[in-house]
This record gives sequence, structure tokens and C-alpha cells, in this order.
Amino acid sequence: MILLQVQQVARRFGATVLFENVNLDVAEHGRVALVGRNGAGKSTLLKMIAGETTPDAGQITKKRGLTIGYQAQNAGLASTKTVWNEMLSVFAKLRAMEDRIHELEAEMSDPAVSADPEKFQQVSRTYDQLQQDFSDQNGYGYQAEIRGVLHGFEFDEDYYDKPITELSGGQRTQLALAKLLLESPDLLILDEPTNHLDVETLTWLEGYLQGYAGAILIVSHDRYFLDHVATEVYDMAHHGLTHYQGNYSHFIDEKAERLRQEWKEYDKQQTEISKLEDFVNKNIVRASTTKRAQARRKQLEKMDRIEKPEGDEKVARFRFTPHRQSGNVVLDVVNTAVGYDDQVLCEPINLDIKKHQAVAIVGPNGVGKSTLLKTILGKQPAIRGQVIFGTGVDTGYYDQDQTLLHEKKTVLHELWDDHPTTPEGDIRSILGSFLFTGSDVDKVVHSLSGGEKARLLLTKLAMRHDNFLMLDEPTNHLDIDSREVLETALNEFDGTILFVSHDRYFINQVATQVVELSPNGTTRYLGNYDYYVDKKAEQDAYAAKEAAEAEAAHPTVVAPKQTQVDYQQQKERSKAKRKLTRQVAALEQQMGDLEAQKAEIEKTMSLPENFNDAGKLGDLQEQLTSVTDQLNQTEDAWTNQSLALEDFDD
Repeated sequence: MILLQVQQVARRFGATVLFENVNLDVAEHGRVALVGRNGAGKSTLLKMIAGETTPDAGQITKKRGLTIGYQAQNAGLASTKTVWNEMLSVFAKLRAMEDRIHELEAEMSDPAVSADPEKFQQVSRTYDQLQQDFSDQNGYGYQAEIRGVLHGFEFDEDYYDKPITELSGGQRTQLALAKLLLESPDLLILDEPTNHLDVETLTWLEGYLQGYAGAILIVSHDRYFLDHVATEVYDMAHHGLTHYQGNYSHFIDEKAERLRQEWKEYDKQQTEISKLEDFVNKNIVRASTTKRAQARRKQLEKMDRIEKPEGDEKVARFRFTPHRQSGNVVLDVVNTAVGYDDQVLCEPINLDIKKHQAVAIVGPNGVGKSTLLKTILGKQPAIRGQVIFGTGVDTGYYDQDQTLLHEKKTVLHELWDDHPTTPEGDIRSILGSFLFTGSDVDKVVHSLSGGEKARLLLTKLAMRHDNFLMLDEPTNHLDIDSREVLETALNEFDGTILFVSHDRYFINQVATQVVELSPNGTTRYLGNYDYYVDKKAEQDAYAAKEAAEAEAAHPTVVAPKQTQVDYQQQKERSKAKRKLTRQVAALEQQMGDLEAQKAEIEKTMSLPENFNDAGKLGDLQEQLTSVTDQLNQTEDAWTNQSLALEDFDD
């Protein structure tokens, strides 16, 4: 079933066409990605679909009663409530239903009602129906659902009573998305939902959206995320939309194949046209062949000409070329602690970076990834430990906060002032290769978009010709095309790279090893992001098995919390408890869902039209048995996890 259709929609600004003749369908349970360059009109189209603006031409039709939830890019939650109370507001109807159930319970226990059989039966019927409706709508599991979503976005119990006004902008954006997920609209429209999320939260969000009951329309530059969530892609380019089935990687392959076929057909026709025109030119004046030439001319006039295929728009072209080679040892970081004002974020940090390696730093938000880069560069003092550069190392730095740019300079002088002996024409040519052309070079830096500032920073970095690049979230603000150009430039770079990134696709393309940062130090994985994920899962499973066997053989005895070792053990214990709490909450939510499924099947089996349908009753019984078995298994798992959680408090 089609939930929503975009038909021949256009947006124009005066004589300028942003897009036109755009068609897009969202089916029930659809997983639709909208991709394209910055400025192509993706967010504009989403606002039209969400009903915030109207198209200049065409129409958008929706299924009757369709509920839409729209999360604009970087839109934070504006509320004076606490985190928990704001999430509770989503379930206001359920809570009112719950209050009414308690009122009916009080009525039934009232002697005056119980003494009146007719009145008691009437209240009982109302109570039974309301309780059934409450159960069907997850009334017994909505609080567990709230806890599960908040934990997914890394809001533990410490945040529940915090006013939202005290949270950071990024946290308010995450809460807005959390609330939207809890509202569960039929169509979820998300514009760059992966901004400000660390890898762990991104992974959780992917899993949640994969199991989401409604349809999803999403704009994102996170290609790894799109690969795991989207099942169809609309490509916004050349003022229109082209539809592709499959995830992002499949779209890339299909788009390349489609363009190849278009060029093949175009070249074939051009060859035929050339032959016909050549024949006409040579034979039109000859009496013996003029009729044939005229026939060829008519054939040319009637020919349905294939337009020259449009490839991708102009992309940046650049390379990183070092002036000289470094020694084999580029950087050693030895037993280092990083943080601020003696507050340690992470230790001990140990890095051993050799020439031509590309090392990705990953870890949760707040663990000190950017702080580590600043500490290595000497911009932030190390609390403990050593940072030792090798011989002949020239270091270039990309700052995700873009503080290395001068807000009042023009684009031209931002680069030219760093290289005053370089002719202006060469500076303009270099800027042109980074897509700063014509009047763009006279723009003042503070007026640039985030993506333009990112390209300007990359221009400055390329002009330095360093042999060791340290990059802090270099793909932030870049569209997908620019990210791919950056990946190519880094893969061709004859030097060494140390970078921080949440872009898992980018890490897969560039990294030769991954270093995970945690409060307890560093762990190195000799491969790309996929290797890191697989290896970490393998290690976690092995560690869990070892811990279970050790616990069975030697029950844990809690030692006094005096030594540093005991302190670290306590930190690990607290972390394990938080993880277990999330698992219990998830199991509670799963039990609520299964109970609702069971109740729905039982209700269907009790319908009069199914009494005499042995085949249908048999199918329903099989479903009931399956759901009941799942519910029993989930309850057993919940009991075991709950008992394990209680052990933490003993």
C-alpha cells in the first residue's frame, strides 16, 4: 500500500529551478533514502512532504489518517520539562487510561457498587474492555519502552530528572529524535539524524530503525547508515529525482551502470547520425544519388535524438602531496593521560604510528578523541605521559570546529595570506579545484556554509604539503561526493594519517588500523571498521564466556575500594550494571510487545467468524504457540537478567 505520493512537484526561485517534475512514492513499511549534493533541494522537498511548505507545482497526496513525524536537521527539543516527563508526555492517552482503570477499580471495591449487581456488571464490563485496550496499546510496557530509547541515546537514569534546558544543543537534538521514535508515526521523516551521534549510538539507531513498524524517509550523508537502513534510494540531481532499488552501495553500482548504458546508446546514435550526415553531404548534389540523400535527410529530421548523458556535477579535484618523506617512526604516545584541569578523560594512551599507516581513532562522545589530537599537537597539555614525534615529521591539522579560519577574511586572502609569494592566478586556480570559482573567492569566511568552510580548510591543508595529517572529523559538513573525493585523495596520499571520525564508511575506505579509545586506555585493531566490529564482538563474546565460567567456579567477593585496581574494577562493575540495566529494559519492552501480540491473536481466535473455520483456527493456534514460546523464553531471560542485576546491589 502506498502511504504517500509526490507527483510532478517543483520548487522555483524566480527564474531559477531548484527541482521540477519530481515523483516519489513511499510504501507501507518503506525504507527510502533521499541522497544528493548539498543545495540540491533535499531538505526543501522533505519540508514539503512534511506539510511545512507547499510546492510551486504538482501535488503531494497522502493516505487518509496518515500520521507523519518530521525531524529537521539539528532541530533540538525546546521544553522546560525534565527528560523523563517530556518522554512521558508522548503517552498522555495511555496514562489517562491508566488513571481511569484505577478509578474503576476503586468503584468496584465500593460497597454501594458491589451491592448492585447490574451496576457492578456494567462497571466490570467497562473495566475489562479498558484493561484490554490498555494492554493492546502497550500500557504495561511503555515505561520500559521509554527507558530503552533513552538508554539507546545514552541518557541513563542520572538524566531522567534533569531539566531539558540544562542540556547541550546536541543532547536536545537527540532527545527530539528520541521523542519522535516513541511517538511512532506511520511515516518517519528524518533529515540528517546521524549528526552528533557516536558510533555506539549510531549502531543502536540502525537496529531500532530496521525494526521500526512504520515507513521511513531519510536524508543522510552517512553511507554506512544508509547501507544498513535503506532498501531504496532516490537520487536528487540535475533538478530531478531518479529512483533505484536497493541500499546505498547497490545504488552506486546501478547509477554507474545506468550512466554507462546511456553513454553507450548516445555514442551509438551519434555514430549513426555522423554516417547519415556524411552521406547527405557527399551525395545531395549528385543527380544519381540525390534521392537517396534526401531520404537520409528526412531520416535525420525524424530521428528522436538522445540527449547527451549528464554525469555527476562538477566535483572538487585535489591531492595531498608531501614536500619530503618522514622517517619510519612517525609518532609514539607513551602511557599518556588526557583531559582538562587534572580531570582524566582517558588513560593510559599508547600509540605507535609508523610511516604510511592510516590510523582511525574511535570511541564514545566525551572520551577525549579530539582532546587527544590537541594534546599530541601541544595545543592542550598532557596530564601524564609522553608524546614523541619521529624524524622529519611535518604535521598538518584539520580542526572540526573550523577555528583555524579567520572569519573576517575573504576566501582568496584566507589562502593567499598564508602563501604571499604565490601568484594570485595560481591561488585562484587552486581554489577553483576546490569549487571556489568566480565571485566565490570574494566571499567573507563568516558567510560561508559549513560545507564551504570544510572545503576551504582542506584547501589550506593541501597547500601545506605536510607528510603527517591529523584530521578531526574531516567529513563533517561534506556532502557524499566531497567525502568520496577526500577518500580518494587520502588513499593516494604518500604520507601518514591519524584521524578521528564517526563516519564508518569513511573509516572502512581509509583506515589501515583502528584504535578504540575508552576511559581505560587504547585498544588497537589491525584492520578497517568492519574488521574492528567483528573482532570486538568476538572478544566480547569470549570475555563474557570467561567471566561466566570464572563466576561459576569462584563466586565474586567484593573487595574494599581502596586501591587504584579496586577503583578500576568498580568502574567496570558500574559499566556492566548500566549495560545490564539496558538489557533488562529491552527485555521488558520485548515482553510487552509479545504480550500485545498474544492478546491480539487470542482476540482474533474468539471472533464468531473464525469459530467454524478449522484451517484459520489452526493457523492462529500455531501463531499463538510460537508467540507464547517466545514470551516464555523472554520472561526466562528477563528473570535471569533481573536476578543478575539484583546481585549488583547485594
